[in-house]
Order: sequence, then C-alpha cells, then structure tokens
Amino acid sequence: MIATHNIQNITFDKGFMCLKIDNKSIKIALDKISSKLKNADDLQRSFYKISPSGYGIHWSLIDEDLSVEAILKQYVPQD
Repeated sequence: MIATHNIQNITFDKGFMCLKIDNKSIKIALDKISSKLKNADDLQRSFYKISPSGYGIHWSLIDEDLSVEAILKQYVPQD
C-alpha cells in the first residue's frame, strides 16, 4: 500500500529544502535528495505540484519528481 502524506508547505533556504509534512517540519540538504533542485533557480523551484495523495512532488520546469517516502528516508532529525 502506498503511504499518503499531508504536505502543507515547501520552501527553500540556501542549499536546503524545508517542508511541513504531516505537521512535522523537515529541513534537508538538497545535495542529499536532488541535484536538479540544487542547481535550479528560485523560479524553477517555485513551480511544483503535489500529487493528490501527497505521495510525491513534481517540478515541471526541471522535470524532477520526488516521493515523500524518499525524502523522509534521507531525513535525519537533528537533536
């Protein structure tokens, strides 16, 4: 079964993507998840679409797709 998520917000801060997923704030280095997003400009990063189920995110201007599960697997909470 495919997990569904509630993606509430996506922003970028320098070399990081900041997300609010399932009421949890996550900040992850772009070089860990996507060289396309790392090399994209602000305009390219701002055009994304979240799948209706919350399973993935698509950036059409750079032809990039990320699954939320893949993002969450790369995320290591900072204590």
